[in-house]
Amino acid sequence: MKQKIALVTGGYSGESVISYKSAKTIYTHLDKNLYDVYVIDINPEGWFYLEDDHRAGTIDKNDFSLRLHGETIRFDGVFIGMHGTPGEDGRLQGYFDMLGLPYTSCNAATSALTFNKRYTVAVAAMAGIAVAPSVHLFAHTAYDVATILQQLQLPVFVKPNNGGSSIGMSKVSKGEELAAAIEKAFAEDNQVLVEQMIQGREFTVGVFKTEGQIQVLPITEVIAQNEFFDYEAKYHGASTEITPALIGEEWKANIEAAAKNIYAVCNCSGVVRIDFIYDEVAAKPYMLEINTVPGQSEASIIPQQVRAKGWTLQDFYSRLVAEALAKR
Repeated sequence: MKQKIALVTGGYSGESVISYKSAKTIYTHLDKNLYDVYVIDINPEGWFYLEDDHRAGTIDKNDFSLRLHGETIRFDGVFIGMHGTPGEDGRLQGYFDMLGLPYTSCNAATSALTFNKRYTVAVAAMAGIAVAPSVHLFAHTAYDVATILQQLQLPVFVKPNNGGSSIGMSKVSKGEELAAAIEKAFAEDNQVLVEQMIQGREFTVGVFKTEGQIQVLPITEVIAQNEFFDYEAKYHGASTEITPALIGEEWKANIEAAAKNIYAVCNCSGVVRIDFIYDEVAAKPYMLEINTVPGQSEASIIPQQVRAKGWTLQDFYSRLVAEALAKR
């Protein structure tokens, strides 16, 4: 008998547009011989079952069940294809934990931690992982641009502290540009991270767990056509992505070791994507951030890495679902 999987998408943030793109890819490649897949759109208007992109039913939030054609559908597990809140920040995970429903992403605590970029790098630094110096700002607390410029060397990156699609992010090379960049980031979030730029090549790598073992996908080097890997570069092709990255064995081993260490330290589950800058002078990778629900759209990096490994997305997603269901 096939297992019933809810593919959750949508969300309450600007990242919902990416969620719908990811969900299309995931739905296409989930093995329909193994699973009956139901696309569930969670948005500010409600929680809906989508059939051919049309609302065909609503979810009972008391138990996350679906009443459809006179039958009550109860799900065996959830594939989370939602970026931003509430699918990436731990809120939805906590809800599913209370229902005893397994899901493909990190747990509630890890999701909440890694959604906050500043807290993530603080935990990583405590574990001995190299991270860039940064300043954490809150909307309700006064800040002084001159003091920030004394603490950090230009250029810096200014970005909303929560979220993972580079919306509201800026690169600042001149002191007089910093205040405007901070306000731009505050328009997206009530917390902002100002992070000193590490000079080096940028790499990103998918890490996942299957059959209880942490595995690393082929590493991707990201060469942005813009000044940095911003929203346009990520989702509109304004970057060159080389998978697998053309690097030596030492760099590859260092990045893979750091990625596995971070995955373990943060108690991750499912597939995550970890971004690094490799400082050639220091001969080590600096962690930038962790994305616990990485994009799965046709333009996204994880599908590239899966194919570079010689796997199909169908095989990969089946492994993620199997790992999640094993927790029941």
